[in-house]
Amino acid sequence: MTGEMVIKFLDTMIKQIENLRNNIELDSILEFISSIQNAERIFVMGAGRSGFIAKAFAMRLMHLGYNVYVVGETVTPRIERNDILIAISGSGETSSIVSISKKAKEMIGSKLIAITGRRNSPLAEISDVVVLLKAKLKTDEDEELSKIAPLGTMFELTSMIFLDAIIAELMKIKNMSEKDLAERHAVLE
Repeated sequence: MTGEMVIKFLDTMIKQIENLRNNIELDSILEFISSIQNAERIFVMGAGRSGFIAKAFAMRLMHLGYNVYVVGETVTPRIERNDILIAISGSGETSSIVSISKKAKEMIGSKLIAITGRRNSPLAEISDVVVLLKAKLKTDEDEELSKIAPLGTMFELTSMIFLDAIIAELMKIKNMSEKDLAERHAVLE
């Protein structure tokens, strides 16, 4: 045991974050932030590990005082026209995510925001705002990268880092501190 793969993984993450920073599309990010600020309620979703990222983002939005729900939870209410749906999907092709997104957009009229790695995907094509995160997706063929970051690992981690950056921006906009967020943190755990 040498720890070689740990170092390779961390070096790869450094490059991934630099890539994210250098390829950021500021207009879509500002529209994303504005959509959050102007929504009556925020709904988030993702499948698999992207679903975990969605839940982590929802938790931080709740800490900031937003009215936020995770799609698929038993206590999630009906989405309405003045709400936004944030869908996280690396490929933008996950059938459940695309199907739910279409329903929210076409039947309800909710605003749809895609966090995805593919601009020309079914999810991106129906979205009002597309936040493109360039990262290795589980469908990409990169034998070397697959040895240290299999499947959608790079997209998922990049999404988590990016969404935490959005939280930092929202904290600044709302003039909130960590102490303010802690006041909404769960105590029944």
